[in-house]
Amino acid sequence: MAKEEEPTSSPMHPSSSYTFLLNIMSKRRTWACLFLLVYGTLLASSWNFLQSTLSWYNLQVQSSTSAWPALYASVLLGTVFGLLSMVAALMVMVPAVVVTWITVVVLLAFFGKPRRTLVVEGRKITGEIFGVVLRILLKEGNFVAAVCAVLGYFALVRRNGTQEGVVGES
Repeated sequence: MAKEEEPTSSPMHPSSSYTFLLNIMSKRRTWACLFLLVYGTLLASSWNFLQSTLSWYNLQVQSSTSAWPALYASVLLGTVFGLLSMVAALMVMVPAVVVTWITVVVLLAFFGKPRRTLVVEGRKITGEIFGVVLRILLKEGNFVAAVCAVLGYFALVRRNGTQEGVVGES
């Protein structure tokens, strides 16, 4: 009989490593540190990408007099920063959508909906919420990409024009 009781009691008690991980992840400062780590990594990688793109642009400008390198560099920068802004917005969007979904499902439960109806309507609501949020995310990401590309183009063309003026004066 003692052998039969041990297997049924062990699933009830999670391992110490699982409990420790659950305890750490339930802290607000852990999530704040993860948030800062992810955004710090995104910022550092985008800064390195910006520097490498500018060095590529400088090499292209020295060998060419056309505006094509500025156009290529600005489109590339706009695309990358648009994607980065969408990733950053996605990190903020997921918890907000989950809270919204929970709120709607709890409100439906308070109005006396049966469990099966809650499951069906919860799935519909989840699809609708994610659809709306992803459409907004894509619109804003495309907007950020376009603004970054236009600003980058004018900044690169102006920078190229001022460097030629300085070189021409000497």
